[in-house]
Amino acid sequence: MRRLAAPIGAGVLVACSASCGGGGSSPPPPWQLVWSDDFEGATLDATKWTVDTGDSFGTQQQDYDTARPDNLTLTAGNLVITARAESTMGASYTSGRIESQGHFSQAYGRFEASIQIPAGVGLWPAFWLLGQNFAQVGWPQCGEIDIMENRGADPTTVVGSLHGPGGDNHAAGYTMPGGGSFASAFHQYAVEWEPGIVRWYVDDNLYATLSQDTMPRSQAWVFDQPFFVIVDLAVGGQFGGDVNASTTFPQTMLVDYVRVYARAGE
Repeated sequence: MRRLAAPIGAGVLVACSASCGGGGSSPPPPWQLVWSDDFEGATLDATKWTVDTGDSFGTQQQDYDTARPDNLTLTAGNLVITARAESTMGASYTSGRIESQGHFSQAYGRFEASIQIPAGVGLWPAFWLLGQNFAQVGWPQCGEIDIMENRGADPTTVVGSLHGPGGDNHAAGYTMPGGGSFASAFHQYAVEWEPGIVRWYVDDNLYATLSQDTMPRSQAWVFDQPFFVIVDLAVGGQFGGDVNASTTFPQTMLVDYVRVYARAGE
């Protein structure tokens, strides 16, 4: 099981006191880059990423993820993930997914990426984090931080979420000012994650904050451990929805960079 993304209903946008960001009269230490990939090489850096293949991710997505250049390649300084309408291994589509599991994980920090998402009914681009103990405890006990997800039927809005044990999913959406499409250009998606709090940003605009103090008692806070990075473009599934005739293929998700920061001195 990869994750079970709940349908997004009314978003939960939690206000936060000054203490949530570290508080006090002194500003927190600056962010310092600790891990990154600008995708400048000819091939994916195998010291940073693993290509995850298959379709048994627990989300009912309709694509089979492969390691083929047709689905995953580096071009002009971008990671290119391409979804194609082609049947293989019982799936109706192929696509790609990479993750840093086994190469890099971190507890807390600023995790950001510059991405141009595709648009089309049934597409599900995502940039997200999963608890390093996933293999030991499973989902949702490991925790999941969705930095950016998009339901391709609505390219004007992206969603950030937390998923953990307890049956509650907390999410908030950010809609492009003026109704513009996130698929028309690169945008920066980020979280700033510190003990007991996660904040979501689009192009450095803070749009959602969730803290441990404001979570329901039934929702265990499992976000104080290392998480690894995942980038993928799914087709269909619980969040993406069914593809219809309006969606053309191939569809591409472009990633300019992924960068992870920690507070200086930590």
